[in-house]
Amino acid sequence: MKLRTALLAATVLAAPVAAMAQPVSGPYVSLGAGYNLMQNEKLKSNVASVATDLKVQGGFAGNVAVGYGLGNGLRLEVEGAYTSNKLNQLGGGNGSPLGFGVHGQEQKPEVFLNVLYDIDAGLGWMAPYVGVGGGYAWSMWKPVNIYGTTTTTYNNKYINSTVGEFAAQAILGASFPIPSVPGLAVTADYRFTALTGTRSYTTISTTTATVLGRTTSATSVGNSKFGDDFNHTFTLGLRYAFNAAPPPPPPAPAPMVAPAPAPARTYLVFFDWDRADLTDRARQIIKEAAGASTRVTYTQIKVNGYTDLSGTAAYNQRLSVRRAQSVAAELVRDGVPRTAIAIQGFGESNPLVPTAKGVREPQNRRVEIVIQ
Repeated sequence: MKLRTALLAATVLAAPVAAMAQPVSGPYVSLGAGYNLMQNEKLKSNVASVATDLKVQGGFAGNVAVGYGLGNGLRLEVEGAYTSNKLNQLGGGNGSPLGFGVHGQEQKPEVFLNVLYDIDAGLGWMAPYVGVGGGYAWSMWKPVNIYGTTTTTYNNKYINSTVGEFAAQAILGASFPIPSVPGLAVTADYRFTALTGTRSYTTISTTTATVLGRTTSATSVGNSKFGDDFNHTFTLGLRYAFNAAPPPPPPAPAPMVAPAPAPARTYLVFFDWDRADLTDRARQIIKEAAGASTRVTYTQIKVNGYTDLSGTAAYNQRLSVRRAQSVAAELVRDGVPRTAIAIQGFGESNPLVPTAKGVREPQNRRVEIVIQ
């Protein structure tokens, strides 16, 4: 993989998606750990007369970052990262059978300045993010032995040095908020990291040869140059935002609203002039009122007596009470509890049909049964 191809891939991965950001506002910290897969490195100096590939095993990866969310989806952070990989074998390139043994590790402390963008995917439980970063990496070979043997010669190259150079990375990940701890989220991400130059390590070379039974040894100091240092890192971690707003309180319970009272039902019982006894029609109406009281919820049954404007006011008052008492007694006989009945006489006041004093008006000689 060429460097320009790697940087193009990083740009594509980091391109913002047209979506509304789920913002992180204010400072935050994060850390993660996982596994990295390092691509084979290309040897550019002469350990052998042909191009060679340095084969590398996967290893540990970790990172820690301090950042700041701008509140619009963008985040800026400073990240410290570390990877470690075991160097395995130096083999011939382009299908060559040549092979050298390798013993040692490459350790890389790295520092990046990252720009990230949180994407509001509308999921609530997960927010993806993308980012790019640039920084510096230190490739530490401490120590590394490259060795090979022929029938007459033993070659050993000893490297114990560190080379630093510019590094770039692309980031693709997702955060998973923990609702019970505002600001805390689990993160899972993939990082593609590329070192952009050729690394030249100081190398002590020792060659031991045996010819006609005689062994000679020669030592020299030179450089071993490597390129194409690409890492694929997969990590799980935690991120904590310090200014995260607490979750909104649960909505207040709706106030208890008393049901609207049922509309009052009124029944009219009419009487003959100067009489308080009940007619058959009056008993029928009273029976209907008693039956209605068993089908509705009521607080009180009012029985109000009235007279017309004939006769004296004092007499009419007593007559209105007698009429109300007659109706109440009939209600009790029809099953209405006496304690639920309120009796009141209003005499000649509140006439249903206004008349002059002394006029005998049949509609004013009445009792109103009001069920409330």
